[in-house]
Amino acid sequence: MKPVSGSSEMTSAELRSLFLSFFEERQHTIVPSSSLIPADDPTLLFTNAGMVQFKNVFLGREERPYVRAASAQRCVRAGGKHNDLENVGYTARHHTFFEMLGNFSFGDYFKRDAIHYAWEFLTGSLKLPVERLWVTVYEKDTEAEEIWLKDIGVDPARFARIGSKDNFWSMGDTGPCGPCTEIFFDHGEGIPGGPPGSPDEDGDRYIEIWNLVFMQYDRAADGTLTPLPKPSVDTGMGLERIAAVVQGVHSNYEIDIFKALLRAAAELAQVESTDSSSLRVLADHIRSCAFLITDGVLPSNEGRGYVLRRIIRRAIRHGYKLGIQDVFFHRLVGPLCAQMGDAYPELVAARTVVERVLKQEEERFAETLGQGMKVLDAHLKEMSGKTISGETVFQLYDTYGFPVDLTADFAREHGLLLDLEGFERAMDEQRERARAASQFGVDYSHDVHLDAHCEFTGYRSPSEETTIVAVLRDGRPVTSLSVGDEGILILAKTPFYAESGGQVGDHGVIRAGENVFEVADTQKKTGDLILHIGRVSKGTFTAGLLCEAEVDVEARNATALNHSATHLLHAALRKVLGDHVTQKGSLVNSDRLRFDFSHFAPVTGDQLETIERLVNEQIRANKSVSAELMPKEAAVKAGAMALFGEKYGDTVRVLRIGDFSTELCGGIHVTRAGDIGLFKIVSETGVAAGVRRIEAVTGEAAVAWIEKSDRILNTLGERMKAGRDALDEKVSQLIERNRTLEKELERLKGKLASAAGDDLVARAVSVDGIKVLAAKVDESDPKGLRDLVDQLRNKLGSAAIVLGSVKEDKVTLIAGVTKDQIDRIKAGDLVNAVAVQVGGKGGGRADMAQAGGTNPAMLDAALQSVPDWVRRYTA
Repeated sequence: MKPVSGSSEMTSAELRSLFLSFFEERQHTIVPSSSLIPADDPTLLFTNAGMVQFKNVFLGREERPYVRAASAQRCVRAGGKHNDLENVGYTARHHTFFEMLGNFSFGDYFKRDAIHYAWEFLTGSLKLPVERLWVTVYEKDTEAEEIWLKDIGVDPARFARIGSKDNFWSMGDTGPCGPCTEIFFDHGEGIPGGPPGSPDEDGDRYIEIWNLVFMQYDRAADGTLTPLPKPSVDTGMGLERIAAVVQGVHSNYEIDIFKALLRAAAELAQVESTDSSSLRVLADHIRSCAFLITDGVLPSNEGRGYVLRRIIRRAIRHGYKLGIQDVFFHRLVGPLCAQMGDAYPELVAARTVVERVLKQEEERFAETLGQGMKVLDAHLKEMSGKTISGETVFQLYDTYGFPVDLTADFAREHGLLLDLEGFERAMDEQRERARAASQFGVDYSHDVHLDAHCEFTGYRSPSEETTIVAVLRDGRPVTSLSVGDEGILILAKTPFYAESGGQVGDHGVIRAGENVFEVADTQKKTGDLILHIGRVSKGTFTAGLLCEAEVDVEARNATALNHSATHLLHAALRKVLGDHVTQKGSLVNSDRLRFDFSHFAPVTGDQLETIERLVNEQIRANKSVSAELMPKEAAVKAGAMALFGEKYGDTVRVLRIGDFSTELCGGIHVTRAGDIGLFKIVSETGVAAGVRRIEAVTGEAAVAWIEKSDRILNTLGERMKAGRDALDEKVSQLIERNRTLEKELERLKGKLASAAGDDLVARAVSVDGIKVLAAKVDESDPKGLRDLVDQLRNKLGSAAIVLGSVKEDKVTLIAGVTKDQIDRIKAGDLVNAVAVQVGGKGGGRADMAQAGGTNPAMLDAALQSVPDWVRRYTA
């Protein structure tokens, strides 16, 4: 196909730029793509549309300094309601990652202008032929219908009215929604499929390229539609789809971005043709994986991290299918940066981290992938029907880490089905935890929504004379709160810092004359709504009362020390470990600080000492701590680091500690670095793949920690009769002596076991040519029992042995069968036959098995039954 516009072929990058320039010329503010992790929105797994970052603007809960916007938003649809994962690689237009071009109006223009802008861009800027464009509207939206037919003059033959299933849009089960109008492109007669609204509309000939949503309502959890305060416009046009149209191809995988990625993947697979569903999977999945990691998601067994792991493993499996034997997937990050790095410089900045995460995850999965595929191949050879058993699906999931959709992918390629009911029955606690961990879809219908403003004054003073604006109980406005009532106070001004950026919310008291409200926590809702959460300990509180808000100064000051130390720690980590270190989470309170960061190995003792020394050097230097408000773009250009998981406005607060640390932060901090006093790391651990955690204390807490450590060292020195300097050597000597004694003990126990074995051999009886021994012994350690069974097997020749012992009313049983008899007797069956008689069960290998029981009184009788059991079993 030739480019439909008749002009020279336009690249995807040029198309993205043209779209943004078109709307910038029409007074739209160009807004950068937001993170794939929706800020402050637990109802979404990932950002799945361009309007996500504007959701609260549409709801009237947030204001922006503009009423028109345009963006190229990166999106992922691989979990939750919008999940395209299983179709990726097999269709022309399904992706886990895509870019959504969109223009937005927040109470400014509405349907008429939105429709005219879309038509002008498609037929004017892109010069698409009018006769190949089709339009649909919501069947009840007569206003949009009139604009298309009368203003634009669309041919009624290429126009259709559609029901709410397709032309009433919502981002999820709740939130902004409204009627929409869609524009389709006709790819031509050579492709099957009918026009929109026809019985054959699911074909690939007529493809939706632009959806114009007219935001008029907010849908509650019960389905109620509430008119939005300002009717708005949200449009979405997939960059990949419109690029396919402009570049004259039918499949999205034939556009320039994918061509380059497919060639890179084909080189890794050492194949010439790029026409492969597996190569398309790799080209798609590297985009979603790289951008998810760039935005702070790391592989894990729950939530977003589990979805990322599923996508990575699906890509690896398709690489395996292509015959790629080496670790390969991370090598596609470079070609991806070459294609998309100019538009998304954050991807280039995170390239090293992305490559290391992908390589580490692939190495981990590669250890089990081959084994898992062997299990699948073996099962296929034994299958009599067309369904892979639920037990096999579960085994692949539980033992080899195969997500179910990866096995489904394999089944699909071989024309097979999965026994999903059997899989569900076989799922154990691990699956339940993974399902419970994904807590997306929270019902916010009872959340606090007030048209109120609260000015934060806590930077200048820990107390404030103010007025109570509203009183709430259970998130709802009430007339008053009385003694013993728990609720929320909203103030006109407040010195209380609301939890943000890892710093916990302030606590303290609010007094109105003799009335006292004890603030246990402070939280912030969208915009400037600060919630003082607590309990009335005296009197009654109503809206309109004058009051004095007083923060617990001691707790706040201690928290400030830890928060400022966190900034110094972050900077020190980057200097010692490298620029790949970025914050992945934090918790700062009055007791200590906790800082999670990206790194791929445990931090060594020497590195921790260097990091701690750097922080304390900055504390002793006592540089000033300053805060400045500036545009976000200018702050980032000045080197300010943005913190993971935080949502920033257009104007940000830049926090500097001397010339050592510069970050975006709205928290409470010390005046000078020296106020921190002392910084002490107390632990360093791993919390997830590629994520480490440091916990530390400052100020008086650090001094107390060191004093406690000193007391412990002094006490140990006294007990070891050694000075502190000699304590290390003394402990080493003690450990070595202990090892020597343990070896000697094992040697003596072996001699005793050998002697006991000689006595036990004489107690064996012959049953059908097999020496059978069942005896109660004093040895209670399972390892000792196994060693004794091994000795007895060597001495008895052809034998079946069961040894039992009792400790603290618990029975331990070990059964052993010599290798020449395992075809006749299985140790697992033997030990289980004894175990059921003592209230237990067990199992193991054919030659060695273990069991337990809870009824010691029955052990003697159970052991006496062994010869008869062997006689019956071998008959």
